[in-house]
Amino acid sequence: MTLPTEMTYVALPSPGGPENMVMARGPLPAPGSGEILVRVEAAGVNRPDIQQRKGLYPPPPGASPVMGLEVAGEVVALGEDVEGFAIGDRVCGLANGGGYAEFCAIPAAQTLRWPHGYDAARAAVLPETFFTVWANVFQMAELVEGETFLVHGGTSGIGTTAIQIANAFGARVFATAGTAEKCKACVELGAARAINYKEEDFKAVVLEETSGKGVDVILDMVGGSYFSRNVTSLAKDGRLAIIAVQGGTKVENFDVLPIMTKRLRLMGSTLRPRTAAEKQAIRDDLEDNVWPLLDAGEIAPVMHAIVPFAEVAEAHRLMEAGDHIGKIVLTM
Repeated sequence: MTLPTEMTYVALPSPGGPENMVMARGPLPAPGSGEILVRVEAAGVNRPDIQQRKGLYPPPPGASPVMGLEVAGEVVALGEDVEGFAIGDRVCGLANGGGYAEFCAIPAAQTLRWPHGYDAARAAVLPETFFTVWANVFQMAELVEGETFLVHGGTSGIGTTAIQIANAFGARVFATAGTAEKCKACVELGAARAINYKEEDFKAVVLEETSGKGVDVILDMVGGSYFSRNVTSLAKDGRLAIIAVQGGTKVENFDVLPIMTKRLRLMGSTLRPRTAAEKQAIRDDLEDNVWPLLDAGEIAPVMHAIVPFAEVAEAHRLMEAGDHIGKIVLTM
């Protein structure tokens, strides 16, 4: 296969608003050892992309400075020491950067085949959210069948994914969202109860729904402003996993005693800085436990909008508006 020498990608000459992103031309990335080169057909848009565009989430050392953390497309070149993939394979992968481009080099160990019947757009929105949910809810917080689970931001890409996977694995799911329409969507995806946080106190609802016990696991993207209520909402031996701090990083006047008396576990993580081995372990778990559910149609990504690659600024505006239910994807 003869590849072009240049590609189009989204450049960011300076941090700022969506209008700061521009189309540019540059050389194709060369796949390193253990990497595959993918001709990108679709790329997911995620909250970390917004943060990177604003200059608040720099790429880790060695990663591409180009935005974009998940893609789907065709394998067009293999780096050294790559096994299990061939030229022409259709894959989706968790990129360390570089997804907003016509070609992207991705570690093969962070790559999966498309689920049965999927096209590029549906496959592209799987890696970032599914890796995040699995790592935090199942690997770290160890949610198991029969437990109760609360996810904040139930109609985000993370939220829609977490509701479905937790429900599929036998947990009783609660979700917060900001409108009646979004709450309805959460219930349709499998939540036993959706809580409109603009009209209800999620802490009070959770305690009422669990007969005062609280939930076993909470997945939180809000951070500081929800921290105290999250702790109150947890059951004995409960686990709180924080993956974003949209409500701030500071907690004031907090009583730590409930952490001790309820034997709580508080944890947090970010996905991008994890080691290659850690990401491979997540990939392997997803391949064994979650991809069969996608193949069977028991769970599926929720798509909000498919936006042409050249209209990336509009995709970012859609995400920042906060009205979306599910994922936003760029297509080439």
